[in-house]
Amino acid sequence: MNLSDLNKVAQAMVAPGKGLLAADESTGTIKKRFDAIKVESTEDSRRDYREMLFRSKEAMSKYISGVILYDETIWQKAKDGTPLVKLIEQAGAIPGIKVDEGTQALPNCPGELITVGLDKLAERLAAYYKQGARFAKWRAVINIDAGVPTRYAINANAEALARYAALSQEAGIVPIVEPEVLMDGAHSLERCEEVTNLVLDSVFSHLFDARIVLEGMILKPNMVIPGKKCADQATPERIAEATVRTLKRQVPSAVPGIAFLSGGQSPTDATLHLSLMHAAGPLPWGLTFSYGRALQEDALTAWEGKASGFDGGQKALAKRAKLNGLAAAGEYKAGMESTAA
Repeated sequence: MNLSDLNKVAQAMVAPGKGLLAADESTGTIKKRFDAIKVESTEDSRRDYREMLFRSKEAMSKYISGVILYDETIWQKAKDGTPLVKLIEQAGAIPGIKVDEGTQALPNCPGELITVGLDKLAERLAAYYKQGARFAKWRAVINIDAGVPTRYAINANAEALARYAALSQEAGIVPIVEPEVLMDGAHSLERCEEVTNLVLDSVFSHLFDARIVLEGMILKPNMVIPGKKCADQATPERIAEATVRTLKRQVPSAVPGIAFLSGGQSPTDATLHLSLMHAAGPLPWGLTFSYGRALQEDALTAWEGKASGFDGGQKALAKRAKLNGLAAAGEYKAGMESTAA
């Protein structure tokens, strides 16, 4: 493990005005998105779609610092034979890889999940590093409901995140630590803040016990936001304030940066909330984005599964990437939506 190299990569991942493109949808998830635009999900169609994204010169070179890949994608080659990893590197971005293997029910904890994939992770990380990955991602899922989450579920997921992070750093790979408190349900903003504080407190306690070098990791948390079914949908300003307040309480200043997940927010909401957080004044870490659907939604619709849709898809990606790049600097305004194309 070279601590200087880990820190260098982590700093580059949260470079000012840039963020991460999460293109790590599982085969099942991307099929649902392809179904919505009536495109068959095949190995070739998935490759074509992601090639379109990675060849978006403006988005990739100006606003994207790194790309999170799925296992299938990191081994694929573009139509001309160029490895997709090389397309990312040629654009000046860093290839990364999702390494968790999804979730399963946590025994004796109804409604709660545990992320799996630690078995043989060391071997997989070594292969991914050889293929060009310089950072990884592991997602833990925390649900809010009556009597949920339990302390046991929080701690079990935090321990798994810490073990993954240790294995990643040992392999020379920067870990993205992603504890996601879901925005499903009817919980209030205050309840989300309470749970997010508990989760982050446990995560950093376990990271400390696992001797994780904080300067060589990135945090990917949820924003503090009310559940989708909550009657009181908080204002963007309240969401930004609650999120920053929580992060200041829980995240050590040694962490280079925080790259938010969008978590089911609309593209415009995710962009606005990120931008508003910068109004809290000087922050000890960089704040940026690590969005999947919130970056790709318009690009996917414009692409339509056709070679003739490459240009439209790339323009749509560039627009959203540019707006989020501005948000990562606290410079986004809603009125820019109509002028950014």
